Amino acid sequence: MKLQAVAKLNRDEIPIIDLGPYFNGTAEAAEQTAARLRWVQEKIGFYYLINHGIAANLIQKALEQVRLLHNLPIERKLDLKVDSKTTGYVPIRSTVYVSSNVNNNSKKDLNANFRIVRERPIDHPSIKAGRRFTGPNKWPSTDLLPDFKTNMLEYLNAMETLAHSLLPLYALALELEPDYFDEYFTDPTWLTRNVHYPTETPEENQFGISPHRDHGFITLIPVSEVLGLEVRSEDNHWIAANYVENALIVNSGEFMTKWTNGRFIATPHRVLSPVKDRYISAFFYNPNWNVKSDPLPSCIGPDNPPQFKSTRFLDHLCEYVDRNYTKSSGGQMAENAFS
Repeated sequence: MKLQAVAKLNRDEIPIIDLGPYFNGTAEAAEQTAARLRWVQEKIGFYYLINHGIAANLIQKALEQVRLLHNLPIERKLDLKVDSKTTGYVPIRSTVYVSSNVNNNSKKDLNANFRIVRERPIDHPSIKAGRRFTGPNKWPSTDLLPDFKTNMLEYLNAMETLAHSLLPLYALALELEPDYFDEYFTDPTWLTRNVHYPTETPEENQFGISPHRDHGFITLIPVSEVLGLEVRSEDNHWIAANYVENALIVNSGEFMTKWTNGRFIATPHRVLSPVKDRYISAFFYNPNWNVKSDPLPSCIGPDNPPQFKSTRFLDHLCEYVDRNYTKSSGGQMAENAFS
């Protein structure tokens, strides 16, 4: 399946992909959008997504709930603290991205987050089997936050619908049939980090989030007017992710790199401590728990052997979190590491 050529783009800026023609157009529009996506994923790894179909007020309602949750008294948040199933509240200074080879990260990150995973019934096979990152979720009581669960699920379901709608574009960008990924995302292992970056003064080599690559398939984040995210360019300088109205910013993670045998890159990024409180909701869209990272058929051949060890997605995710999160926050890092 041959895609149209893409004009050379600037590798030192974050490009924009407009979904409007794809949602409203023809097969030619899909191919053109996929061709641009392929260039971005091979050369930059980050892009702004516009005309994505999620209403701005739905995003704002969800972010307001994130703000309200993080402004609860600490004892109420600790009632919802993350557990062995890795859902719930993660306090500030709980992460250091030691899995990263981007920077010698040595100080705990200045953010707190609330992790929500895909909502599943209590008798779901993965919940009954005790698999991590599959639930059940912890929800604040309606006495504390009466609209939290309703608003967050409406927003997160919309994000899942959007992410699923991108799968044909990723398939086309990889010279695969448009429905190629459908069987791998029947019960996606998506999770979210609903984050508060406070206005704390960082120590030397300390960040809101330390330089790292994401873990999964793709990440989608509504762009905040409070800046802080920076993306590393090919020549190793940091590009600020500026505000683009009503846009999402999207990037791929390390599982995508494995699955595409190195073809689609997972770009390093970091978040600086902000000048005022910053609230975001990062949506990590991933395949079913048992999908393996064996190279896709268009990413392997006699002259392109596998570059990575094959891993099951859930094992890949658990290893990533275990290395970068403290034991009290759902990982395996020693509590006194980097203290």
